[in-house]
Amino acid sequence: MRHHSVLIALFAGATLLSACGEKSGEETVERAFQDVNVIDDANLNDVMLTVADPNEAVNYFQRVVGEQPQNIEFHRGLSQSLIRAKRNDEGAAAWARTVALPDASDEDRVEYADALIRAGNWAKAETILTAIPPTHETFKRYRLEAIVADSKQQWRKADSFYEIAVGLTTSPAPVLNNWGYSKLTRGDYKDAERLFTSAIVQDGGLFTAKNNLVLSRGAQRNYNLPVIPMDQTERAQLLHTMALSAIKQGDVETGKGLLRDAIETHPQHFEAASRALAALEA
Repeated sequence: MRHHSVLIALFAGATLLSACGEKSGEETVERAFQDVNVIDDANLNDVMLTVADPNEAVNYFQRVVGEQPQNIEFHRGLSQSLIRAKRNDEGAAAWARTVALPDASDEDRVEYADALIRAGNWAKAETILTAIPPTHETFKRYRLEAIVADSKQQWRKADSFYEIAVGLTTSPAPVLNNWGYSKLTRGDYKDAERLFTSAIVQDGGLFTAKNNLVLSRGAQRNYNLPVIPMDQTERAQLLHTMALSAIKQGDVETGKGLLRDAIETHPQHFEAASRALAALEA
């Protein structure tokens, strides 16, 4: 239906322009068809960025980048697809080519920094982020700034960036979990517990935050499971995590009891917990 409407408009335009000369009319029709192709390309880009196999998208974008090397949308698509395919070194190289194009934006440079972090090039990522104007205030930019500060153990800067990032998103659970994990690695277990709890309040299905919450409580020798949403399988897994935390603290008998609870709670055979308990009782 869409293409039918476009064709009617094109033929109407061609009829009106016929009095102005055949060449002018042909050029107008050609330009109009080019505009339609641009729209179709954009739609196809969106489709390719969501296909199940990101390597299929990589193949597509490599082909179209070869055909139109100045089209920044194709370069973005290739860069994103390589990162989705976990080909991080290639993705970082593709983003480097993207940000070198005249139409590159600060958001492109943020994505480049993200790719560099994934590729393990922390120093270059920091350089790219530092060069982005402070007026470019986005959630992703400050989340990355926080991660870089964490990697350098610049805790005060990391906390500041995490706080800004939380305020720039309506879905803060993952970044609250990251912030909590940062606190956990520093030994600030109380604050870590608070942040993991906040993450779970925001997203009751975020199991990583639940597991980290148990770790932060276990580090304080609090071996009671927190009152949070969990199904039976999750409860068993969290009991297993708590058991390992207790054993690590030297509270072996408590750990054994938690492993038995985990085995009894799990709706199926809990191999990891059974193996750990057998090793302790050998």
